[in-house]
Amino acid sequence: MMAHVRWLLSHLGVLLMRVLAWLPLPVLRAMGFCLGRLLLVMLAGRRRVAAINLAIAFPTLDQPALAALLRAHFVAFAQAWLDRAWLWHGPAWLTRKRLHISGSTDAVMCSGPVVLFVPHFIGLDAAGIAVTQQLHRPLTNIYTNQANPVIDAWVLKRRQRFGNIVMFQRSAGVKAIVQDLKAGGMLALLPDMGFGPEHSIFVPFFGVVTTTVPSLSRFSRLAKARVIPLVTTMTRTGYEIEFKPVWDNFPTDDVYQDTLRMNQELEGYIAQHPSQYFWVHKRYKHRPPEASSIY
Repeated sequence: MMAHVRWLLSHLGVLLMRVLAWLPLPVLRAMGFCLGRLLLVMLAGRRRVAAINLAIAFPTLDQPALAALLRAHFVAFAQAWLDRAWLWHGPAWLTRKRLHISGSTDAVMCSGPVVLFVPHFIGLDAAGIAVTQQLHRPLTNIYTNQANPVIDAWVLKRRQRFGNIVMFQRSAGVKAIVQDLKAGGMLALLPDMGFGPEHSIFVPFFGVVTTTVPSLSRFSRLAKARVIPLVTTMTRTGYEIEFKPVWDNFPTDDVYQDTLRMNQELEGYIAQHPSQYFWVHKRYKHRPPEASSIY
């Protein structure tokens, strides 16, 4: 019975997103504002996690400023989630109009292996839609299945709505992904998280040592690929998808130093749009054995 209810609710949720896709953007963003304020009250656990993360990242801010940043984050988070309605179901002309690509596009379009460093900003799906729709170069992505099969099928299909993308299951392993890269592919990596010491290394992030996945260094070194950061920012009219300049002298032979550089570069990107990073994630969950728990 419960499985049937979940199935029905999942399909109703997808249907709702199809309907929301046709709302004017200011209306949808206003709904996101209200939803974000509601989530701020309802999700006490995630509110606490985000508040701790923000206090670590911005130690010079006083409590009123941190509280304002926390509110802004929950609003931006909710708005970005509702924006998936038009990103995934809106007409092609609409996504092209609202998604603006800028920066080092020439470097992206040059032949040869490319690894895109795509940090966890709230506009991740906007970046994926923009790249697959507007750039004439196939994108490779690593996909983790969702627990809900209805939502899993929906997310996978909508992220591939414009084609021009190859989705690798995380279980496929490194070999197939590296082969695709060596053949001149372009891989989107989201390595700015820690999945436990067995898959990560301990590196400082905003001055606190925690686990970070070192895959950016390893994939780029194995495939001799250039690394280009891709940062997405929510704007009043949609999203700005910016390709940063190619990183010089990356990768090196030192995985630790490469991963440290990645975190330091990311700190600079976050400082430009602090409310739009994914602060509700327990980024500091895994610490060295001698360190105390933050959460």
